[in-house]
This record gives sequence, C-alpha cells and structure tokens, in this order.
Amino acid sequence: MSLELSPKVLVIGGGPGGYVAAIRCGQLGLETVLVEADRLGGTCLIRGCIPSKALIHAAGKFAHMAQAAQNPMDGIRLTAPPQVDFKNTLAWKDGIVDTLHGGVSGLLKRAKVKVIHGWGHFSDAKTCHVEAEDGEVVIQPEHVILAAGSTPAALPNLPFDGRVISSNEALSLEEVPEKLTIVGAGYIGIELGSAFAKLGAEVHVVEAASRILPQYDPKLAAPVKRAMEANGVVFHLQTQALEMREEGLAISGPNTDIIPAEKVLVTVGRKPRTAGWGLESMALKMDGVFVRVDDQCATSSHNVWAIGDLVGEPMLAHKASAQGEMVAEIIAGRRRRFDPAAIPAVCFSDPEILSVGAGPDAPDIIAGTFPLAANGRALTMGDGAHGGFVRVIADKDTHRVVGVQAVGAHISELSAAFTQAIEMNAVLEDVAGIIHAHPTLGEGFHEACLDALGHAIHI
Repeated sequence: MSLELSPKVLVIGGGPGGYVAAIRCGQLGLETVLVEADRLGGTCLIRGCIPSKALIHAAGKFAHMAQAAQNPMDGIRLTAPPQVDFKNTLAWKDGIVDTLHGGVSGLLKRAKVKVIHGWGHFSDAKTCHVEAEDGEVVIQPEHVILAAGSTPAALPNLPFDGRVISSNEALSLEEVPEKLTIVGAGYIGIELGSAFAKLGAEVHVVEAASRILPQYDPKLAAPVKRAMEANGVVFHLQTQALEMREEGLAISGPNTDIIPAEKVLVTVGRKPRTAGWGLESMALKMDGVFVRVDDQCATSSHNVWAIGDLVGEPMLAHKASAQGEMVAEIIAGRRRRFDPAAIPAVCFSDPEILSVGAGPDAPDIIAGTFPLAANGRALTMGDGAHGGFVRVIADKDTHRVVGVQAVGAHISELSAAFTQAIEMNAVLEDVAGIIHAHPTLGEGFHEACLDALGHAIHI
C-alpha cells in the first residue's frame, strides 16, 4: 500500500544544497519533504570534502612525525619512526563523518522537515515515486528542488573495477596502497595524492596538460608541485593514460611506459547526477550535461528548481548551499537572485591554494604581492620555504578589489576575508587602512594591498 503526500516543497537530495534548502524551507514555515537514498550529508560530507580533509590532516601529522624521526624538527626528535594504524585512522575519519551526519539529521528534524530514505523517480515534473523501506511513497508537491549532486567521472579506457577506483573508494581503502597512480592532476587528485604520499605510498600522477592544477594560474601551482616532489611524488605531464595491464598502467607521452600500480585512482572530474531519477520525464531544458536555470535557479518547468552540481560550474558545496538557501526564500515569497561577485575555490594541498575572483590576466588591473617568507606567522608555522604568497588584484582606475589569490599553509582560513572584500566593493585603500592583528596570515593581505599602492612596508 502506497503513501501519498502533497507538501509545499519536495527536495531531492540530502547533500549540502538539498539539506540547506530543506532546513531553510522549514524555518520559513513551508511544509517540506526531503528524499535521500543514501546518508544525509551528500558526497561532500560522506565521501568527499569532510573525509578527505580528515585524511589530509592525519597524513600531515604522520609526515611531521616521520621527519622528526629522521632529523630534528623545531628541536623535536623522535627516537623511532611512527607507524600508521590505517584502520584506526579510518575509524577516526568515520567518527567525524558520523558526528556531522547526526548534526544534519538533528537540524532537519528541528526544522520539521520530513525525511524519506529511498530512491526517488519522477513520472512527470510534479510526481515523484519513492522506493522506501516501508513501501512506495508518492509525492506531489507544489514546488520541487532538484539537488541530486554529482558523481565521479570515469574514463572509457579505465572503467572503475576495484583496481581502478574513484575518490569514493580511495577514502575507504582498508590500507595504504604501496603503489598508487593518480590519473588527473586537478584539485582532487593533488589533495589525495599528497595525502597518500605522506602516508608512505609510492605515488605517480599522470596528467594530460603541461602542468598540475591547470584551473589555477602557474604561480599558485608551482609551490604545491615542489612540495609534492619533495615527498617523493613523480609527475608524468603531457601524458595520456592508455589502459590497465597486469603489470600496471600503460601511459603514452614524453615517455611511453608502464607504471606499476596496486591501485589507479581516476580523478578527471565529476559529472552531474542526471540519470536514474526520471529527468527525462520532467521536460527540463538542458545546457549540455547540466540542467538549465536562470539567476533564481528556476528551470524551464514551472515551480521546479535546480541547484548545485546539477546546474554547472563551479561544482562546489558552498555554491550549492547558497543556492539552496536562496531558492527556499524565493518560494517563501522573498525577492532573491543568485549573482555573487565571487565564489572562493580552495585546493587543500600542502601548501593550500585559495583563489577568489579575477586573476592576474584580467584586463586593466593592478596587482600587489606579498611573500609569506616575510610573514611572521607563516614562519612560526614552518611555512617560509614553500614560496607561498598573497596576491591582490584591483581595478586600475578605481582601485576596487576584484580578486585575491594565495598559496600557503592554512591559507584557506582567509577565504572569508578575501571574498568579503570583493563582495563589499572594498578598494585597496580600505584594506590597507585596516589594522590587522600581528602576527597573523591576514597581514599578508594588508601588505599585498600596500604593495599594489606602491608602498609595502615589509618587503
């Protein structure tokens, strides 16, 4: 026997876009149902952003201990090399995920959102059939918010098969592979490659482009490449991954070779999850592989909205959350549109990369740069040798800040300051006139603005 529901809002997907949309709908007094086939939290919380950052943190601690066992580090010496109990590392990582998953569940309950666990499938734009544990649930809402997210993209010549894995499986490996080859030097491959190298894996990275992290400008990527090479990572640039053979991954490029590999991790990007839930029955217009939306995230079907990875780049959790909150408020009658001045992007490598807004190739700009080797806080964290820096980009005529980039340890924590400056239409003189606490990394932003104005103090 099926259950029939007719809520004001149906949200498909419990990731950072969907659950935020549902919570905000509940806060605004809208009767809301959320459908999720997996655990609440989505890719980001369950098998992406959060578990990968936990693994990166653990790998960094282990690498520091291993270094201290070989040579004194900041006056600290270990008398024996450290050992990794990887199962306990994974248990610790899973504990963080469980805590945050429970938090999301509690927030949805507090917002009076009805959560249905099961796979939803649309027979038309406003009728969703959910295969739940207790039987079929038919939901006919007034509004639909599609937040189905994305999945790892595979290569036709390297299908996922257990030996060839995606980032999903990489974060659940039972042990650190002795030999790991990564195909794709974007941020996912670089983050995980760096972590596994620190944990003791022999890591090779295969990239078709001429450099790593092609989505960032070369000066930002260079310190990361140097640090990874210092940890033993071998790069094969301008190289194609051909096929898996018994002895390893066959490649073609400047060197045609076979790389011995216990596991091959393919990180060539992600694709929107548009299959399996009835998109073809909803008569939605598409932009290539993405669902077409306007600046309110409205689709071509009345009262059907789409957010997050379904609607295009940047495929980032914080973009999805912002869109989800906005759509909920539009449904509640508020006037909103999605028009951010900048969306920060972070690569949690070692050192970290942060980029917001326009880059150094933008027209009619002036730029200022401050090396973190001259920043007291960076030096006290042992981050003076990476070649890190903070760079500000401003309009040449008005001095309005239009972009900020940085590379350095823990530099991601400045993302709010950088983005806020752009969103608030700050000019160089505004940032230069703020008294920044000393010693902090934020002083690098201050000095970069002074440098753009022609009078940096500490360089």
